[in-house]
Order: sequence, then structure tokens, then C-alpha cells
Amino acid sequence: MTRNDDKTPSLVPAPGSIHPLRRFTDARVALGRAGTSLPTRAHLDFLHDHARARDAVWATPDLDGLGSRLESSGMPVVRLRSAAPDRAVYLRRPDLGRRLADEDAKRLRGLAVPDGAGGERPRVGIVVVDGLSAMAIDANAAPVVIGLGQALRDQRVELAPVALVEQGRVAVGDAVGEALGLALVIVLIGERPGLSAADSLGCYVTWAPRPGTLDSARNCISNIRLGGLDPEQAVVRIADLVRGIWRARVSGVALSAAIGQRHG
Repeated sequence: MTRNDDKTPSLVPAPGSIHPLRRFTDARVALGRAGTSLPTRAHLDFLHDHARARDAVWATPDLDGLGSRLESSGMPVVRLRSAAPDRAVYLRRPDLGRRLADEDAKRLRGLAVPDGAGGERPRVGIVVVDGLSAMAIDANAAPVVIGLGQALRDQRVELAPVALVEQGRVAVGDAVGEALGLALVIVLIGERPGLSAADSLGCYVTWAPRPGTLDSARNCISNIRLGGLDPEQAVVRIADLVRGIWRARVSGVALSAAIGQRHG
């Protein structure tokens, strides 16, 4: 608010002057009003996006289709479940989503290649987790995993089978990494949906994954989706991040310190 020469209050800028800024964001700004309420279109858009967010949380991703697509591209797959028996329990008990079901943890340990067994032991694993958005998995997981697999193979990285985990949280990747004896794990997970994006995929990269690893020991790349970080661009960024973590042998907040020391 400003005052003119005769001290009469006036509002600036005019409400219409911020409308052009809406093209730069999906946030709900400059919606207008009808009396004391939202315009009908803005209200209906809100209800639609709220319904999409709820659907993203409660829907089941097509992991069968994802697994078939990955296998047809030459990437072996293993299907796993967390310790959460169903979606309702998963949403109430985040701790169960961080652990593998006992039978799956045992089965996964049987797939690990022991040291000295001959051949090169897989050192990196990709873990796809449904998380809080089935839409994110269905829309974005396949191109990111396939592209990332090729990028890592180009770096001569030996990959473990891609783990597809139902009812999982980010930290379930630590259990997968420990069971397979991996040096580094890449978790791709459906992010918590918002009212502007219900199909956003997140990526968490962790060095020396073990149960109990702190979130501060991870690096995150988020908002992977059309309209955010394009999946093709995400593959390049994740591969670069993996390369940097591999050199430094640390991830998370310690990675910045390690890079700083190297360039200091």
C-alpha cells in the first residue's frame, strides 16, 4: 500500500497486473474471486487436482508392466514387498515401509554374489518404490530406469537386478543394498502428490546403504516428470551424481564437504 500526495490510501499494483506471471508457475495465484468465494472454474480445478492426489496415493502401480518392459530391455528384475501388509497399514506405519518383508529379505540375500565367487560383483542397485504416487511410477519410472541403466553400463558399472518394491519408503533401499552387498543404491520413488503435480518421481542416492542410514547421508533429485525435470534430463543428472559419489565414496551432506576439500 502507498499514499499519494493528499495522503489518500491506494493499492498497487492493480490485481490484473500479476496475471501474466501465472504462466511461470502451477501454483494457485491470481485466481480471481466471485464475491467472497473462488470462481467456479478455480473451485472445480481444485477439486479435480485434489482427487488426482488422492488417487495417486491409493492407486496401485503397474509393476507387472514395468517389470516386463525392463526385462525386454535386458534389465533383470526382482519383485519385493515391504513389511507393510497393505496400503492402509503402509500409510499409518511408515516404519514398516522402510523394512523388507522377512521372506523377501531372506530371498534377496540368497541372490547376493559373495566375494571371491568369480565374476564381477554388482556394486550399484536401482530400486523402484511405489511410495506415495502410483502415477509417478507408471508415467516416469521406465524411461528413467532404462536410460540410467544404459548410462551406468557406459560407465562400466556392474548393476544388480532392478528391485521393484511394493508399499515401500525411501529407506527400504538401504535394506536392499545391505542384502545384496551393494556399495551404492539409487532409489526411485513416487513422491508425495501435491495439488499441482500428482505424478512426480523422486531419486535418492545413498553410498554404503545400511538400515539406520540417516536421510542426511542421501542426495536427492526431485520433481522428475513432464512439466518438471524431464526424465531424459534426470538420467543425465543422476548419472553425474552417481559418478561424483563414487569418486568421493560418500553421499549426502558429506559429499559437499568432500568436493570442497578436493577443490580447496
